[in-house]
Amino acid sequence: MTLARIAKHLVSEGAARRRFSDSVLDAIQKAIAGGEARHQGQVCFAIEGALPLSELLRGRSARERAHEVFSHLRVWDTEHNSGVLIYILVADHAIEIVADRGIAARVPESEWLAVCAQLRERFVAGDFEAGAIAAVDSVSAILARHFPADGTPVANELPDRPVRL
Repeated sequence: MTLARIAKHLVSEGAARRRFSDSVLDAIQKAIAGGEARHQGQVCFAIEGALPLSELLRGRSARERAHEVFSHLRVWDTEHNSGVLIYILVADHAIEIVADRGIAARVPESEWLAVCAQLRERFVAGDFEAGAIAAVDSVSAILARHFPADGTPVANELPDRPVRL
């Protein structure tokens, strides 16, 4: 834990709301719903402006927090273990993708890392909405390749609406 990290977290909550406004969340929700029509997975998108001071003092990493959010939002609790979380921690400029075991067994980590790298480039350029939508589309393309829709209706087990934490 550093003082610089604590300072970034103290000022980042407002930045998360500005970068991910309600209209941006609407666009991400639409992309998730459209993507889920092409595959059998469930995609969840979560944005967190900053970690609480107690978590910073413990040295909580963005990856650890992403796993906690994965559990808290019950992304793991889909019938076919087909949940994927895209997690953004604005204060740390961190992007994490966590896939449930049914997906992780078939999709190499390198594919998720490539999506994170592309999203990071878009965010650095200040293109938050288009970057988030492109990431959702990339995740959906990966899921469609490994878990294509088979024509039978798939229950929407997770909300499509992105979550601000």
